[in-house]
Amino acid sequence: MRAVVQRVRRAQVDVDGETVGAIGSGLLVLLGVATGDTLEQCVWMADRVAKLRIFPDDAGKMNLDLRTVGGSALVVSQFTLFGDCASGRRPGFTGAARPEVARPLVDQFAEELVALGVPVATGRFGADMQVELVNDGPVTLILDSPSGKGAAGSTAGENQQK
Repeated sequence: MRAVVQRVRRAQVDVDGETVGAIGSGLLVLLGVATGDTLEQCVWMADRVAKLRIFPDDAGKMNLDLRTVGGSALVVSQFTLFGDCASGRRPGFTGAARPEVARPLVDQFAEELVALGVPVATGRFGADMQVELVNDGPVTLILDSPSGKGAAGSTAGENQQK
């Protein structure tokens, strides 16, 4: 599982001109599910996102997490995070989980955040979404789950061979 986490002042996602999810201050989480990802990676990722200390304290140091600052999360599924651009000019997406596997894990990720006390808004799985955000900082981090296709510490070559 892979997440691109952006600290935002506000963010929203629209589908067909309708806003389907919006937050004020918090985190925009672009979430990709890899082939082979499980509930274990989902739970780990939600815990990591909820507890990331990337909001400034009174001294301006990144020391506070999303819950401490009363922020929200906007979760948007993004299979393209597992796009392979190693050869040719068109990315391949065989590393991304099939929709019937990915959707329940994306939904579970959002539920895990809620269980951790984070207000959550979401995009619409599989839809053509337009995401609008105002970066805060900007602060943008890439998180990979500790095992599976998005394993932290693995190389692109290792991911392709799994």
